[in-house]
Formats: sequence, structure tokens, C-alpha cells
Amino acid sequence: MSVIDNAVYVDGKRAAAPESIDSAVEVLQGCRADHGEGSTAFCWIGMLRPDVEELHQVAREFDLHSLAIEDTVNAHQRPKLERYGSAEFVVLRPARYVDADEVVEIGEVHLFLGPDFVITVRHAVEPQLSEVRDRLESDPELLAHGPMAVLYAVLDRVVDDYFPVLDGLQDDIDGIEEEVFRGDPNVSRRIYQLTRQVIAFQRAVEPLQEIFVELRARFAKSGDAPDLELRRAMRDVIDHATRVRERVEGFRDLLGNILTVNSTLVAQRQNEEMTRLTEAGYAQNEQMKRVSSWAAILFAPTLIAGIYGMNFDEMPELHWALGYPMAIGLMLLLGLVLYVAFKHNDWL
Repeated sequence: MSVIDNAVYVDGKRAAAPESIDSAVEVLQGCRADHGEGSTAFCWIGMLRPDVEELHQVAREFDLHSLAIEDTVNAHQRPKLERYGSAEFVVLRPARYVDADEVVEIGEVHLFLGPDFVITVRHAVEPQLSEVRDRLESDPELLAHGPMAVLYAVLDRVVDDYFPVLDGLQDDIDGIEEEVFRGDPNVSRRIYQLTRQVIAFQRAVEPLQEIFVELRARFAKSGDAPDLELRRAMRDVIDHATRVRERVEGFRDLLGNILTVNSTLVAQRQNEEMTRLTEAGYAQNEQMKRVSSWAAILFAPTLIAGIYGMNFDEMPELHWALGYPMAIGLMLLLGLVLYVAFKHNDWL
């Protein structure tokens, strides 16, 4: 069986521990008869990853609605508060930050609350609701408020566990900011991954507002004096949840700004690289012009020397006494003309 704890409470104190789900209702009726109608008696069954048969057994014993059981079987529900007759069905998404992997793990807790029973179903190891039970048992005055006190304590634990997640996400964002301005090439991937973590966390936190609005309306209708402290405690949880929601929204906006800044810095670095390559290309082009100019200047005398170096018997000026000085002069003249022309065009 997946039952972690099964107890009956009378006026905020543990009165009995039924051996099974089947006997929980009988034990509850017996405790109510022993302590009188004026007492507050209810049973609290805590379950961890129950199978379908166990859930249907609980549904038969406490007359739970089939749609709520279907949601519990399928899990992966958004946080919500639904009423089925005299029973409430609450879905919460607790979260914890895993330092080793730098990820946010989202769990799921379902609560069935009736006038005289509470059934908590966990689909993840965290949070440890046994700690919540111990806290309530150490405060009988609070636990005497019945199932709504259990709902308050679970909500309080879930919301309080959000704050370490916020601290972990804040550290990740600070690290990403440093990587962005350091020019880490892998920072875009990390920004995307962290944004997905924040969005998943926001989906767990945001719907709590609807639950608290509904609870605030129900508390406002209650005029019983003993519920005053419980309403005050619930308002404190609401305030904490509002702070969490605002910080998560701030994280998402901040990550969007960081992504924009990173894109701007990447584009700036690309522009600087293109400018550097352009300047390098320009300098290389200037060098090529100089090399080409000197090659052309040296080519002119080489051409003339090559022509007069051909071994033909019949060539103009071949046997002329001034042929050699004329060839040398022609080489120098042609080289000088090319030098002046290239110099005038700033190629030299």
C-alpha cells in the first residue's frame, strides 16, 4: 500500500491510527461518538504515488467524485481548486531547485478535503508532508480547525519551498549576466534553458492566485470567531505567494532583456570583426597594388631585354653602334614613366 500515514484527529489531537483505508471511516465515527458532536473530528490519510485500485478504494470510502479521481490518476494537472458537492479538490505544484544540475523540479500534490476527512496524494518525493503533519500535531489549536488547517499548512509549506528555488534561479541569472558580458559563446543556449525553467516554475506559481481568491471569498463568508487566526495565517501565505509570483515575473522579464543585450553584443562583436576584416582586406589590397606596380616597372626592361636577347640575324639596330645605349635608355625611360604614373595614382 502507498499509505504513508493514516490518523484520526479529535480537537487537534491524534486520537487513533486506523490500520487500513477501509477502517478509517469506522474509526472516525467511533471517535466522534466517544467525544460528542461538539468536537472537531476528521481523518487524514497521506498517500505516495498510489495506484489506480488504491485511488478507487479511497473514492468508494469517501464518496469522491470520479472526475477528481481521474485527474489524480492522470496527474500533470495545473494548480486549481474545484468543489464537488461537499468536498474540495486541490492541485498544487511544489518545486525544488537541484543545485547539481541547476534545474527546477516540479512535483505535484493533490488534496481531497471534506467536512471530516483529508486525503493527500503526492506524485513526487518532495515536499515531505510528514513534516507538515508533525508541525500541525505540535499545534493542536491550529489543527483543531479541521481540514482547512491541513490545507493551510500544505499551502504554506509549498509556498515556503518556492523561496529556495527563487534564490537558485537568481544565482543562475547572475552567472548568465557575467557570461554575457564576458562573451561566452554558449550563453545563448543557457539563457534559453533557464527561460524554460522559469516558465515551468511560473506555470506552477501563477494559478495559485486563483486558488487564493476563491479561499479569500470563502473565508470572508465565515463569521466564526475560531477561524479568525486561520484566516490571518492564510493571508500571510497569500502575501508570500504574491512575492513569489512577482519575482518570477521579474525573472522572466530580466531574461528577456538579457537575451536582447546578448544579441546586441553578439551583433556588435560581429560588426567589429567585419570591420577588422575589411580593414585587413584594405591593407592587403594596398600591398597588392604596390607589388603589382613594382612588378610592372620591372617587367618593362625585362620585355625590352628579352626582345633584344633573341638570336636573329636580321634585327633593326642589331649591328648599330648606339643600339646598346638606346636599349638601356629605353628601359630606364619606360620604368620611369610607369613609376610616375603609379605614384600619381597612389599605388606607390
